[in-house]
Amino acid sequence: MKIADIAAFFDEILELGRFAADCSNNGLQIAMNENADCRKIAFAVDACQASIDQAAANHADLLVVHHGLSWGGGVRRWNGMTGKRLGTAFCNNLALYAVHLPLDAHGKYGNNAVLADLIGLEDRQMFFPYCGIEIGMIGKVAAAGAEAVAAAAANGKEFKLYMSPDKSDRVQKVAVISGGAGSDGLASAIEAGADLLITGEFDHTMYHIVQENKIHAAALGHYASEVHGVMALQKVVEQKFGLETLFLDIPTGL
Repeated sequence: MKIADIAAFFDEILELGRFAADCSNNGLQIAMNENADCRKIAFAVDACQASIDQAAANHADLLVVHHGLSWGGGVRRWNGMTGKRLGTAFCNNLALYAVHLPLDAHGKYGNNAVLADLIGLEDRQMFFPYCGIEIGMIGKVAAAGAEAVAAAAANGKEFKLYMSPDKSDRVQKVAVISGGAGSDGLASAIEAGADLLITGEFDHTMYHIVQENKIHAAALGHYASEVHGVMALQKVVEQKFGLETLFLDIPTGL
């Protein structure tokens, strides 16, 4: 199968056309020859020197990531760190496909959809508009303690739970926004009546918002909350095309 065919498949199932306002230049970002055969695909959260090196060392033809190299108006200098990254990719005939907000928002393969699966979220609805598209999910879980629900979302990894003093530990309505939704995401969860927000990052500005409102917040870490989408795409490729794949786990701890 050709690299262009794999890219076109991802473009279609992830509905890239709906996300024109995304700051990421979603799609195939690097390809010396789009018509080259794609025999092995590496998947990672971030396009960085480590993931590019590991993909090349494992003889991958394509690297699929959530955070790519091309954002907004694009790279303006092709030297230094950027030059090294691109040089490694080109020297090893490694193509790069990046998908940002479409992989947060997708109802089946998205980061938020998989997090919702982990906690058994039912009656799901999209919420939290970002760049004109709702990318988060909100719904109900079987009534449980906030810590138990957060632990299910963390899936065996560490997490931090910030508890509101005015809110019962028992939660049922849960909002999920992967990555760095910030205080805007927290405000949307409060407005939607959520008992708990599960997200990636929790910053200084969010602390007092939790303390002064009836909502708890669980921070899984940006990386840990966004491994799910690329891993879901990895399974799709294996099942549909029978291609060899590998996941490059390069956690940041953040």
